[in-house]
Parts: sequence; structure tokens; C-alpha cells
Amino acid sequence: MLRWSRPSPSTAPSLAVAPKTVQLRFNEAVTPGVIRLIDSAGRVRDDATTHVVDRTIEIVLPADLPQGTQLVSYRVISEDGHPVGGSMVFSIGAATAAATVPADASSIAGLIWLARIGIYIGLFAGVGGAFFVCWIAPARAASNLIAAALAVGFVSIVPSLGFQGLDLLGLPLDAIAIPAVWNSALATSLAPSLLIAAAALAAAMLALRTASVTAARTLSAVAMVAAGLSLAATGHAATASPQWLTRTAVFVHGVGVAFWVGALLPLAAIGWRPEAALLPVLQRFSRLAVPVVAVLVLTGLTLAVIQLESFGALLQTAYGQILSVKLALVLVLLGLAALNRLYLTPALARGGSNSRPLVRSILLEGVAALAILAVVAGWRFTVPPRTLSAEVATPLAIHIHTENAMFQVLVSPGKVGTDGFVLQLMNGDATPLQAKEATLTLSLPERGIEPLERQATLGADGYLHVREVPIPYPGRWHIRIDALVSDFKKVTLEDEFDVAAR
Repeated sequence: MLRWSRPSPSTAPSLAVAPKTVQLRFNEAVTPGVIRLIDSAGRVRDDATTHVVDRTIEIVLPADLPQGTQLVSYRVISEDGHPVGGSMVFSIGAATAAATVPADASSIAGLIWLARIGIYIGLFAGVGGAFFVCWIAPARAASNLIAAALAVGFVSIVPSLGFQGLDLLGLPLDAIAIPAVWNSALATSLAPSLLIAAAALAAAMLALRTASVTAARTLSAVAMVAAGLSLAATGHAATASPQWLTRTAVFVHGVGVAFWVGALLPLAAIGWRPEAALLPVLQRFSRLAVPVVAVLVLTGLTLAVIQLESFGALLQTAYGQILSVKLALVLVLLGLAALNRLYLTPALARGGSNSRPLVRSILLEGVAALAILAVVAGWRFTVPPRTLSAEVATPLAIHIHTENAMFQVLVSPGKVGTDGFVLQLMNGDATPLQAKEATLTLSLPERGIEPLERQATLGADGYLHVREVPIPYPGRWHIRIDALVSDFKKVTLEDEFDVAAR
């Protein structure tokens, strides 16, 4: 999940002349949704053009921007398939009140959440249920319920794709028929995930309908594999590094959940009938369920450690809070499973004729499983802690300019310690200023720190960098940049900037 730090109008850079381009740089590759430029007069400009190169969106600005504060509003899709929006502010000349982007009149978050739950029901209760009746025990009474779960998954796929497009473009529900909505959604990682999910649901439905045992088992196994692949194709967990581990863990975890959750409807349906058919089926399933639960715990723990990175994130972040609720529900589910295996099943094996207590416990497992799916669907609206901790702190921006030259200096993190400096040199008209070499000089007279010189080196991004500069004290530091632009011309600009304590 990507993040972008947005300056407020009061801290936004102020430029003497309008820049030719603005760049939005993210910490992962993005797909643009809506990029809007709102000038200081409050007009939405349609004459700005955008170009995307990997992690950078470059916006070519119109030449006639008025003086004052401009706002660039963006909405992009991150690598894990989730839309992220924000804005960037800068001023030409004196700052004015920044324009604002009106919020959507209606929210589709609830619809996105419901559609996600519907897909989960199809993949876990539907595909998992079809696998159970094909491989472990036929359950005619449950076949219609399993088919209904598959149908819920089917009818949730297309709306889920449409809601993704609306969310990406920031549009209300009544814009669902606009082609751009669907085109935008198809460009995200959710599209192949939903396509694989549709294939899984279709294979499971065919498995229920075919008379051949071999064909039914083959189709249901294919459906289980496709369900795991669908989950591993998109989402927070699947796109975390290292992806060879996270995608594999998501795949295995998803297949394990489908095996467990898919068994609940058939087991309840078999046990509800008066015949004593439940016990041998339950014993057969139980032998397989034990290693499956162990794998679920192992893969779930692996993904949690990667996503959280610290125990405190369980309570301090929205993602961790959802995980905490999920873990509590999983403990309930495990408790019910233990009750069934250690007490209710042995009681039935000792000659008990009443299977209803066991069936009620299985149905409670189903309720807990549904609650877990509903909670997990809420992850769609959160940022994983591992992304938050990887977010680079907002650099301190220093803008120095004269009529003939401008230096934009980014200091990261801009606090006491070891800092890095990025020097962006421009001519007075904001075109790039090519320098043969540049020297950064820092001093803090109030502390008696004499000038400290560092030579800049050209980085792969085309800018001059000065790395690992020691800044031992907070205070108002003096900065001077000497840029040699030719053998006979040197440009020197000076300014001051405040360094905060850590």
C-alpha cells in the first residue's frame, strides 16, 4: 500500500515563476485514476497532461497559471489494488487560500464491503463446500445451499469490479455506467483476481452438477486451487515483500480456510437428518482437519508478522485492530472445534443418538466463520503497519531563489542526527540548471559551529545528492550552495532553515 506526504498551504513551496512540471513520487508502482489541477482562481484545468513512469507521475502544467496557490489532486491505485487519494499544494508568488476538492456526496464503502463478503462466501463456503461433497462425503441436503453460496459469489463479482472503478475515480454510485469506471477497474490487480475467482466458482458449480465422480473431484480440486490463486493475486498481504513467501502463504491459507469453512454446511446438513451418518463422516473430516488447522495457524502467523512488524501495531493501527478482532473470533472458532472433537463427537461415538447438540455447535462455527469473513473484508479500507513503518518521513523543503536561479533543497529527515540533502537546481524560468559540480556548506553560528562543506554527487534520479551529513544540534542553520555551471560561471545561493530535535 503506497503513501504520499502532502504539504499544507502554509508549508508548501513558493516559487517565483510557474514550474513546467510537477512530479508525484510514490514508494511503489501506481496506476493513475484521476489527476486534477485546480488553479488559484478555483478552476479545474483540463489543459494539464500526465505521464507515468513506474513510481512517478509527471504532470505537465499549462503555461498560463495565475499567481497564487495551486492544488494538484490525485487518486491512484496502488500495487495491492487499493485506491489512494491526496493532494499537493504549491504557490506561484505569494500564497493565497488553496482550493479544495469537494468530497463525494455519497460513499460506496459499504457496498464495496458487502461485495467483498459475497465473494468470500462464494470462495470459501461455495468452493470449499463443493470440494467436501466431492471428496469427503456426498450431502444432497447441502448441495442446494452450496450452490446458493456459489451464486452469491457470482453475483458479487461484477459489482465488486464496478465499485472498484468508482472508488478509484472518486465517483458516486450513479456514475456506474460510465465506461471509464470499468476501464479503470480493469487496469488494477483486482481484475485478474476476480477473473480467477469466477473460474473457481464456475468449476465448483460444474463439480456439483456432473454425474461422474472422477470429473467432479477433478473440477472441485481445480476450483480450490483457483480460489487460492484468486486471493494471492491481489490485496495487502499478497503484495508485501518477499512476495514469493507472502503470495504462497496467502494461497495456502486461502485453500485451508476454504477446506474448513466449506465443510460446515455439509456436516450440519448430514447431522440434521435422523440417520446415524454423521459420525463416520465427521471422523474422516477430523483426521484431515487437524493438519489443515496447523497450516492455517502457521501461514496466518507468518502473514501477521510481516504485516504488523511490531506487537504494538495490533492495538495502535486500524489494520491491527481488525486483526485483533479476527484473532478473537478465530479463538472462538477453535474453541468450538475443540468442543466438537473432544466432547461432542466422543459422546456420539459412545452410542448417543442425539446429534443435535453437535449440529448446533457446527452451526455456531459457521456463524463465527461468517463473522470472520465480514471482519476481514474491512482490511480493504486500512493501511498495513508494515507500509506505515516503511513510509519515508516528509522531507524538509528549502526554496532559495533569485532572478537568475532557484535551488530547491530537500532535507531528509530534517532533524538532528544524520541527514541527506537533495539539490534540485533550476534557472530563473524553472528549467533545469546543469551544474558541473556543487558544494553544500552548513553552519550554526549561534552554537559556534563553523562552516561544514560537503561535495554533492549526481544521483540516478538526475539530482545532486549530499548524503550522511551530521547535524548535531537543533536550531537555525545557515545553508550555502555553490554550483559551478561552467568553467567561468559559479552560482551561489544562501538561506537559513530550522532543524528540529528528534
